[in-house]
Amino acid sequence: MAFMRTSSNASSGMGVAPDIRETFLELQMKKAFRYVIFKIEEKQKQVVVEKTGATTESYDDFLACLPENDCRYALYDFDFVTGENVQKSKIFFIAWSPDTSRIRAKMLYSTSKDRIKQELDGFHYEIQATDPTEVKLDVLRDRAH
Repeated sequence: MAFMRTSSNASSGMGVAPDIRETFLELQMKKAFRYVIFKIEEKQKQVVVEKTGATTESYDDFLACLPENDCRYALYDFDFVTGENVQKSKIFFIAWSPDTSRIRAKMLYSTSKDRIKQELDGFHYEIQATDPTEVKLDVLRDRAH
């Protein structure tokens, strides 16, 4: 049974819901999901799982889950084939903070990012994105190769 790590203060940001690590391991080890979207629940003072995407969902399905005017954290399990014709998978951590989001949201997500990254130990690449061009599929493809 996971214990709750929900301590928070101004310097460390929000706490993290106890199921976040388990959800990450399901994506990483069991390949149970294509992606996971996380959001900050201010009333609970913690980062929670907002949505998981089935392995059959596309990258466009994933992008459609990122709100136009609010911040989110996300994991995306990117499958690709190398030049040597080898199937590979890389997990991307995406900190989505659009320019149009509220300043308070940007601050909360910025101060909480290190905390959630501790729980998600094992992802391969990190992308900080402020607009859709920074999370195009080509960006992931370039980073993964």
